[in-house]
Amino acid sequence: MFQKAFAIRPALIVGLMAATLASPALAQQQPSSGLGSAWPTDAPDVSRTPGYHAYAWVKAGVKYVQINDYSGNVLAAFATADGTFLPLPMGRDAANLQIPQDSPTATPTDDSSSGVAVYQDDSVKVMATPQPNGVVSLLVVSTCTNPVECSTHITSAH
Repeated sequence: MFQKAFAIRPALIVGLMAATLASPALAQQQPSSGLGSAWPTDAPDVSRTPGYHAYAWVKAGVKYVQINDYSGNVLAAFATADGTFLPLPMGRDAANLQIPQDSPTATPTDDSSSGVAVYQDDSVKVMATPQPNGVVSLLVVSTCTNPVECSTHITSAH
């Protein structure tokens, strides 16, 4: 019986070490399906421009929009409801996301010189402008022309 205890102990230690070393690898292999992931599986890519990926979700009356680059890197994300926009703290270019509340006196335009439209639906449009230093500036503009309609009917991304 004493010999069995000595045999079990090394096997137990080796098993614990293997589990500890395997944990990070298993964590990296877990599929990421939602907001914040490189390739969300729970929302279609609704980008309007090659080179970008745009994903949108609507939950509890709040629309979430995430913009990724061509490699799946999250650039930025925001939430919107009832004409209010909230930048989310995610993405490598999150600091370069401008929402309507950042510049209330700015007038949204469809001028292509302000970037390319990477996402648009009935209430919001996202323009992306690559900068010389490698970052992407993202401008979110409200495209809602009837505030009553936009605040009472949250539309899907299509």
